[in-house]
Amino acid sequence: QVQLVESGGGLVQAGGSLRLSCVASGSIFSFYNMGWYRQAPGKQRELVATITRGGSTTNYADSVKGRFTISRDNAENTVYLQMNSLKPEDTAVYYCYARSVPRVYWGQGTQVTVSS
Repeated sequence: QVQLVESGGGLVQAGGSLRLSCVASGSIFSFYNMGWYRQAPGKQRELVATITRGGSTTNYADSVKGRFTISRDNAENTVYLQMNSLKPEDTAVYYCYARSVPRVYWGQGTQVTVSS
């Protein structure tokens, strides 16, 4: 069982930056591939970024490539999402997840609001 707690969301103007953090507990963090999804009102949940267990491989949605960076610190049981050049369309609840097939665990989400 893995517990995930996100933080770092908030209100920011377009062009600004935020860094989301997701702290894991309850299991061995380095066993899990990690990632971030987001869900805007009235829209389906969208995969934003993923990172493998050792951190060597990352993937991004086309909509955030070049602006967002996912990273992890296995010693601190934490995964980060650095978000730069934010746009109003980035407004959503951002969810951290941990995956070790067949198990997937989710955080409670953190709200990111980007004003124009």
